[in-house]
Amino acid sequence: MLISPKLTGYALFFTMRSANMRVTMCSRAIIFLVGAVYICHQVLAANVFIAELLVESNVTLEAQTILTALNETGAITVNNTKVTFSEHRLIAECLIVGDETTCNCSVGYVWSNEVCYTSDCCTETTCKKNVSLITPLCVAKTKVDINGTITLASTLTWDSTKTNTLETTLKKLNGFEGVNVTAQREGNTIVEFEAAVHVRLNTSQLQKLVYDLEGSLTGKLKVDTSGMVNIESPNSTVCYESTPTLKCKFEEETDSAVWSMSTQHQRFQLNTGIVVELINNCANETYKSCTGVILKKVTEIWSGTYECGFTRGSLTHKAKTRMRVALLPDVITMKIDPLTADCSKKLESASIDVDVTATILNSSESFKVSWSYMNKPLHDLSNRTDGDFLIYEFKAPISCVKIEEAQTITVTFKNAKGQIKNGSINVPVIYEGKPFCREEVVNGSFWPNTPAGDTVINRTCPAGRVGFSSRTCEGRKWQQVYHSCVNEELNKVVNAADNFLKGLGATQEVAMDIFSGLKNNSVYDPDEVETMADTSASINILNVMANASGRVVLQEDVLYDFAEAASNMLNKTWEGVNKSTVENMSADYLQSVEGLVKNVRVNDDRGLEEEKLDLKFCMGGECNVSVFGINMNLNSSSGPVKAVAVKNLTDKLRNNLDRQPSSLLISVTQENKTNSTLIRLAFPKEKHKYTIPSCVYWDTKKEEWSDKGCNVTTNDGNDTVCECDHLTSFAVLFAKSDVSTAVLDMITNVGLGVSVCSLLIFLVIESLVWSAVVKSNLSHFRHTALVNIALFLLLADCCFLASTSPKTLSKTVCLVLTVCKHLFYLAMFSWMMCMSVMLVHQLIFVFSPLRKRVFMFLSSIVGYVCPILIVGSSYVYCKYTETEYFDPNTCWLRYESLLKGSMHAFILPVGTVILTNLFSMVVVILTLTKSSVPEGSKADDKETAKSILKVVVFLTPVFGVTWIIGFALLIIDETTPMFQVALYSFTILNSFQGLLILITGCIAEVKVREELLKLITAKSRRGKSESLKNLTSTTYTKDK
Repeated sequence: MLISPKLTGYALFFTMRSANMRVTMCSRAIIFLVGAVYICHQVLAANVFIAELLVESNVTLEAQTILTALNETGAITVNNTKVTFSEHRLIAECLIVGDETTCNCSVGYVWSNEVCYTSDCCTETTCKKNVSLITPLCVAKTKVDINGTITLASTLTWDSTKTNTLETTLKKLNGFEGVNVTAQREGNTIVEFEAAVHVRLNTSQLQKLVYDLEGSLTGKLKVDTSGMVNIESPNSTVCYESTPTLKCKFEEETDSAVWSMSTQHQRFQLNTGIVVELINNCANETYKSCTGVILKKVTEIWSGTYECGFTRGSLTHKAKTRMRVALLPDVITMKIDPLTADCSKKLESASIDVDVTATILNSSESFKVSWSYMNKPLHDLSNRTDGDFLIYEFKAPISCVKIEEAQTITVTFKNAKGQIKNGSINVPVIYEGKPFCREEVVNGSFWPNTPAGDTVINRTCPAGRVGFSSRTCEGRKWQQVYHSCVNEELNKVVNAADNFLKGLGATQEVAMDIFSGLKNNSVYDPDEVETMADTSASINILNVMANASGRVVLQEDVLYDFAEAASNMLNKTWEGVNKSTVENMSADYLQSVEGLVKNVRVNDDRGLEEEKLDLKFCMGGECNVSVFGINMNLNSSSGPVKAVAVKNLTDKLRNNLDRQPSSLLISVTQENKTNSTLIRLAFPKEKHKYTIPSCVYWDTKKEEWSDKGCNVTTNDGNDTVCECDHLTSFAVLFAKSDVSTAVLDMITNVGLGVSVCSLLIFLVIESLVWSAVVKSNLSHFRHTALVNIALFLLLADCCFLASTSPKTLSKTVCLVLTVCKHLFYLAMFSWMMCMSVMLVHQLIFVFSPLRKRVFMFLSSIVGYVCPILIVGSSYVYCKYTETEYFDPNTCWLRYESLLKGSMHAFILPVGTVILTNLFSMVVVILTLTKSSVPEGSKADDKETAKSILKVVVFLTPVFGVTWIIGFALLIIDETTPMFQVALYSFTILNSFQGLLILITGCIAEVKVREELLKLITAKSRRGKSESLKNLTSTTYTKDK
């Protein structure tokens, strides 16, 4: 092209390469290459730059001449950096003759926004203004779509005049192509339109036009654009369970950014979750707005179209990209028919055909599917479509050859990336001669013959329910049916909650829909069999949403449906599952409710109350609220306080303290807690048989009650007042066993110490005088029993002293001490019974005395073997029934209720011994009474009374009769003065039992006392040269 004389300008686009430039830069340099050269360059890659070259000349030039000159230029230096030209392109020409200027953009280029909005050159026609020095001058065409929604004032409707106003205003945009009204809704008050430009928009200019339109149309506009944002995503299919990253960048600053993902039928907003991780710190000088998303271990549901959006004011700039995941089925549901293979009447060489069905959700992935049996060669499978599912069916021959391992059928799915996923099912096989449970029908469900130890899974649920039922055969006895068939609508809420936790659709609106669905499906239906499956699923939803609320802020609007749903769950019976399952469910329920209440953001102190749940808030300062009659006082200076009380939950939680729980439980949480807290709770006093209160809280980590940091400050008649120095879930427990005081503890410790010393002295004395006092069978029987009683009481007391601080002991040590106390006390009582039975036998059968060998044999069985059998069997029984043998908080046996708890393995044998010993004492007393002369003098009566009193005093300690007071403590009302009398009597008499045995069994016995005195006098007379054994023998001989 030839340009007329005078001054000619060319703007050229070209790229330069530099080997050592590594940072983004923008600088200017003047280079005289056939005139003045202006360069502005910017890094595109590590060492690639873009620049504009402006050529000015006062002679006639052709554009091709300039391009040829650039081709012949090897390299130039810019800012001490050597660069070479790799590509050049003509983008604009300007002809300036005198005061007249004519500028044009090359084909495929349009005027830049700077030219448009400063010089009013906004179309592709020739610009008559001198814009040659504006940078950039022309820019490459870029298609930008504009979509908008106009909501008019309620009194206005859309008409052609407003269409013209819309078009006239948008024509002011650079590169404007056209506008089209696409929809009018709700009586023409809401209008949707589309517009297009072929240059990247100036956001501030577009926002100004939006404000102008809102004023002229009297309405609100929401506008979004596409084509302005750069989006980065994987350029090929990503692997199943891989972790892809997507990123969006925009040159201008914006207020917020958001991500969404859509499939063919659904659209979800993305938020932080266990799968979604949002990146909001990737902005730099070039891209002032940046957002990214990391998807952790993507599965089938994450394949779709991803969209990012940057919002400022009423404008949102969007970009889309498609990400495809090499799919594998998330869930493979396998069924067999029949449910078991019965080989009991077949030869080992035979086999039984089982129909196998594998079902997955319909998928766009072309899977290669095969099946195998017991890891034998694979067989390819084809599918059929059934609605939203793909079904694979085949027959598998199950061998009747006896093997130890389970017979397994596996279906393998392989995707385009070569990744595989397996679904397996075990086929229960009944072999010849092996035990099994016989077939039966329960509530319309058929349970076939099933081998012992196997669990049958029945995936047939009643209409309107999905899931399965299972039943285990133990030995030849069926266990209870475990129902997992969940209401179909509730199951949809479960799936929605799972997606919410992942970050898929994690918004306030979706959360409200989830709690609304939970509320609608939580109403108790007494005629429904599968209520526990629904309750378990409902608690799972609460748990999932509680976890999600720690990542996504939820507003108080969700609390209304949440509170009603949570209350409805406690109206249900929670029957049909074992105790441990109920305990786990109740612990999850409590933790979920507490977590949700803590995390949901509230803005005022309005509370709400349902039948089984009461929720109150304090926004700061002194907090005094009442929930279900529980008055709470807390000085809150650091944030809102939330208190929630629930009914009918404490009886479902694991009760590790062997105490009767109150029906009310209160959970208190505080936002932004920064300092120590003292909370005061006044619980209504309930009508319990056990009225000794204690304050406890639920330890969520150990899932048990604890009294750490809590105490009962007063008991003012109607309320039990607790003070705690921390916040969590509190309750009041009423206990039989928690009756200890400082005085009782002191009496116990002193008494046991005295008993231990006394028993040691008793055993030493018995060893010294043994040969002298056991000359007759009767005395041998008596002293043998006394020594065993003293020895086992000594060991039991030592173990008791060792366990006085159970919180400092490990669980294993606590168990060992419990077993030892159980064994030694039972052995002591067993020898007491041997002694009493021997005494009665001697009184009744005077002329048929016991032989020493018979007594020792029978006594050894009763005194040694029986206690071991009782302790061992009770421990094994607790293990077999999965109940607790001991309480780690007391290091003693557990008492749950009448005839329930390991404590009865102690109470029943001890009660039997005490009754036997009481009978023996009565026999002795009656014998003494009959032996007196009927017409005797008053002196004889007095002697008889003395003898009876002596019998009672001497036999009571060694017969363990004082322990009968312990049984009275279980009967007497703890509020009466008589209970305190019995309590102190029991503590004093039994803690000092060792001292009483020393007095009655040793010091008070004349023969022992005489022999001990002889030992002492003989030792002082003969000196130390003669042995104690010879001295005792000699003394006895002289007496004889």
